[in-house]
Amino acid sequence: MPTLWPFPPTQEITEVLEWRTDVLASRAGEQRIALRPRPREIVTLRHRLDALGLAKAMELARANFAGDWQVPLWHLALQPGAELVQGGTEIVVDTGVSGFRAGESAALAVDGGEAVAVDIADVHTDRLLLAEPLGMPLSGPSVAARRVTVAPIRAAMLTAPIEIARRRQNDGIVTASFLLRDTPDMAAPVLPSYLGRPVQTDPSVIRRSLSTSLRLAVEYVDNGFGPVVVEPMRDIFERSETLTLKAQGPAERHALRRWLWSLRGRQASFWLPTWGYELQLRAPMTSGSVLMRVAPVADLEAYVGRAILVELPGALRCRTIVDAVAEGIDHRLTLSSNLGETVPMGTKGHFLTLVRADADRVEIQHGAVASEVTVPVVEVVG
Repeated sequence: MPTLWPFPPTQEITEVLEWRTDVLASRAGEQRIALRPRPREIVTLRHRLDALGLAKAMELARANFAGDWQVPLWHLALQPGAELVQGGTEIVVDTGVSGFRAGESAALAVDGGEAVAVDIADVHTDRLLLAEPLGMPLSGPSVAARRVTVAPIRAAMLTAPIEIARRRQNDGIVTASFLLRDTPDMAAPVLPSYLGRPVQTDPSVIRRSLSTSLRLAVEYVDNGFGPVVVEPMRDIFERSETLTLKAQGPAERHALRRWLWSLRGRQASFWLPTWGYELQLRAPMTSGSVLMRVAPVADLEAYVGRAILVELPGALRCRTIVDAVAEGIDHRLTLSSNLGETVPMGTKGHFLTLVRADADRVEIQHGAVASEVTVPVVEVVG
């Protein structure tokens, strides 16, 4: 029988997702081969315990370090929607934003105390049905929902030594890292799409650009006697960026994790708006027009084939530029199709960049209020 790791976390929880992707680069593109369709999931928990808790943690580690563990996923924990009743056979909770599974267990904690495992018989959209009547010790015949925390439990194994930093005799921090078994295959979130690729415009995540770099793979030829010669190694100009995504609340956190799952490390590509307001209108557009007059920002040939996103009052529209000509001091762009409604002056237009994640390892920091992740992305052709 796996041993329950019952301690509640007192600091940020770190969740690491690790895929494996072979990226085979060529001069004009790349091929991405997924070697691990589901990620390895590692959860690092930190607990602040008193002397008795520290002693219990040490004895659990001594007795079962290389064995199987039951680990509550506290970063997916929820509060029930109704009070907890002694002898009850169900827990009212929204199961659509967490990872509860029929036939497995859930962790119950009252007032932030140590967790107790209960077996799940069935999972409904709004409640958990228990395999046996609730028999955990309560302070009374019922406990208010705000005092209760319920979290899914997953089988796991320790991946690193358990570390204890004792501040004083009766106070210490315990850090434990677990590799979770049987990682779920989460469904991709429903996002707008363009040309068969999703467009990341989800308002539940906050995008903050940390850094952007522009590069072309080149080789510098220097024989030490003459001038340095630059030889391009690829035909692809790469734009890389680092994004910070933040989610507040269970629903947004669930959407963020589903989106990260859908990337499959470096394998999947998606459209990312630059949000740089590069396309500044010089004249309004009618609903049936495919001509967009903008302030010059690039050579005429550099526009052709570029995807764009236009922020209309009621929706976001994606189109491709198929032609560009000079018109006085402005540039007139021809779009692949009309936008379907009037586009007034001041409407924001941005370039769309097809990107993929530039790392197979993603680290999510789950705090008490919000979850945050930093993802490096790089421009790709397809």
